Amino acid sequence: MTPTIDFRSASPQETVRLGEAIAAAVQPGDVLALYGPLGAGKTQLVKGLAAGLGVSPDEPIVSPTFVLVREYAGRLRLYHLDAYRLSGPDELAGLGWEEMLDDSHAVVVLEWADRVAAAIPPAAWRIDLEHAGPQERAIRVTCPDARRATPLARLLAASGGP
Repeated sequence: MTPTIDFRSASPQETVRLGEAIAAAVQPGDVLALYGPLGAGKTQLVKGLAAGLGVSPDEPIVSPTFVLVREYAGRLRLYHLDAYRLSGPDELAGLGWEEMLDDSHAVVVLEWADRVAAAIPPAAWRIDLEHAGPQERAIRVTCPDARRATPLARLLAASGGP
């Protein structure tokens, strides 16, 4: 059974903190597939992930909706993709998808993953974000394995949540 962890985020800042906690659990080569409607907090989560991976705080983390992919340098390289404008998984090839997946010093995060679901590796993290109020979000993190889910859950419990 794939381990899942459920969270309630009361604010964009808490969603950023959840991303920072996830950054402590990711490993080189991981893919994080983000699902959720417009405004659910996907980019906020990526901001926290970037901070947790050591991306410079001076580097603006914004959704790559129109450029489709952004790359950031940290302790691991972070590839941030947005599939909203893609018509299907075949369009990922032109963005260097296979090269990103083969990069052993990187983490790949994909917003609007449902648009290219067939291209997502089976061992990817799955993160679902949903509106639960004006600022509140329900977030479910499905980890690729229990070895990383347990420390993530402990880290979040010790800090009082995201």
